[in-house]
Formats: sequence, structure tokens, C-alpha cells
Amino acid sequence: MKIAGFDIGGANTDLALVHFDETGDISIIETDFLYFPMWLKKDELGKALLKLVKDEINDIDAVGICMTAELVDAYKTKEEGVIDISRKCKKIFNVPVGFISLEGVLKLDDLIKNPGQVAAANWIATSKIAAKIASKCIMIDTGSTTTDIIPINKGSECAKGRSDLERLKTGELVYSGTLRTNIAAVVDKVPLNGEFVRVSSELFAITADVQMVLGNIEEEDYICDTPDGAGKTKLDCMRRISRVICGDLNMLSKSDIEQIAAYIYEKQVESVAEALLEVSIRENLDLVVTTGLGMDLIGAKAAEFAGLKWKGMDGILKRDECVVAPAIGTAIMMGESVKNF
Repeated sequence: MKIAGFDIGGANTDLALVHFDETGDISIIETDFLYFPMWLKKDELGKALLKLVKDEINDIDAVGICMTAELVDAYKTKEEGVIDISRKCKKIFNVPVGFISLEGVLKLDDLIKNPGQVAAANWIATSKIAAKIASKCIMIDTGSTTTDIIPINKGSECAKGRSDLERLKTGELVYSGTLRTNIAAVVDKVPLNGEFVRVSSELFAITADVQMVLGNIEEEDYICDTPDGAGKTKLDCMRRISRVICGDLNMLSKSDIEQIAAYIYEKQVESVAEALLEVSIRENLDLVVTTGLGMDLIGAKAAEFAGLKWKGMDGILKRDECVVAPAIGTAIMMGESVKNF
């Protein structure tokens, strides 16, 4: 049996093709992803899914869908987004299609009755994998845009928040990610020549620029659009960071910009660690399982800053599979539920 799991985000859509053998065990996992800004291209979603799945479409036995793209401002409400995305997915595939919700895997008819159950529920799928590593832990999944911090106890997620709004209150969601976060959302001041300078709130630079300047990622890892539409070289990234304090490369040295980038990175890790520690203390959990694009750059660093033990999800998945863990978890959940469709 071959199940396709899709994680449809606002900026990226991920695919996992999970092959199950006759005993129900996973034999092969194939993954892919596509930068696909839903706020611009929501009506092309069907084409994007087909582009990802390629010739495998005729071999797929079922499809699982999780999503966070319902939040993009192309939709007036999240309910509208969930229903539109779900109907587009159901229309594309001629096999059973299920949708990850807070209560399990739903058919389209059931989803339409309660679309809020499906909105931004991708962390439900990822937590299923984390629970296989440790039955009592905190899963931290840092993507390009956000960080999920999900407590797990007795092998099941036990998040206090059940929506993004609630999880922002409970420390279980931090809107800070590896690539797409506006620098002005991370810091309000940066160091320069022994003093602090307030930052501009314009979208001049993002966390991908910081990671490039620090040498933590390569150009091919910078998979989102740049704020100014220019290139993704280290020099381009330095130029963008200089604008954050209304400067340029004539005013700031390479050393100045590297110092600023290091400070921004440190503050981002601290902000995630603060939320992680809040969940750790409340739930009495001290082991962290990291995954996602920023599992090492953000997740592990935040755990260390908080004084918590951690292990990576790459203990059971390949590192590139960890980047699309929600899609893999979605395929697994759909595989376990397909008999009900």
C-alpha cells in the first residue's frame, strides 16, 4: 500500500509517499517539497499537488492532507480556507482522501461540518512520530515560519491549546522560524560599536538572511523569496540586514553585520527557549524531541538554552525526512484509517 501525505502550508507544500508492506510496516519513504505561496496561488493548488506527486499518482492508494494555509490572507476566514483547500484536494484525487483533525482523520463531509478541527492541525500528525521516540517528551518542530512546541505524555499529545490562537497563549506555538521571520519581529534593537540601535519595522530582512551571513545555511537552503527580490548570496543578505537599521554596506562593515546577525540569532533562540521552558515547567517534562527544518539551528539550541535534554527525530527518520515530518505523520495516520474510507 502506498499513501501520499501532504502538508499544505502558507508558503511551502510538502509531500511524503509512504510505502507499507504486507504486514503494515513502513518499507520506503519518499519526500519532496515545493515553495508555493498560497496567498498568491491558491487557485493553482491542484496543479501544485500533481507536480509534487508526478507519475506516482496512478500508484497511490489513498491521500492524507494536513494544512496551515487556511490562515493566508487570500481567505477572509480560516473556515473558508479549510473548506476551499479541502475541496480542491478532494477534486484532484480519485482515491480516498482524509484530512488530519484534532480528533483524527476526517472525511470531507465531516470536515465541512466542523472545519475548525482541521485548521492548523498538522502538529497532530508530527506528534505521532515524536511519541514513537519517547512516550513522555516535548516535541519542538521548527519550520521556515513557525515553531510548534507540543507536550507528549503517555504516548499521546496533551497540548493545552487546540487552535493557533490558543497555542500562542500557552507557549505551544511561537511564530518564529528558520527562514521567513521578519527581523523586526525578533528584535527591537541590535548592537553596533558598543551601543544599541533601534530597528526599522520595514520588511527589509528575514531570518534566512541571518543564517546565510552566519554560514549556517547555503544558498540552496534559502528556499523562500527574498524581501527585496534580489539575490541570496552572503553579500545580498548582508545588504538586507544593513537596511534593518537604515544603513547600507558603505556605512557598516562585514564585522558589524556579522555581529548584528549573531545577536539576532541569539535572541530568536532565546524567545523559543522561553516558550519551551514554559511548557516544560507546566507539564513537568524535561526531554525534548527536535524536528523540522530548524531542528538543529533553533530546536536543539533552544533546548540547550533552557537546560533541557534533547534528541533529534533523525533517530528514526532521515534528516531530510524530518523537514517534512508532518507530511509523513499524515500519511501514517491516513494509512491507519484508510479502512474507514
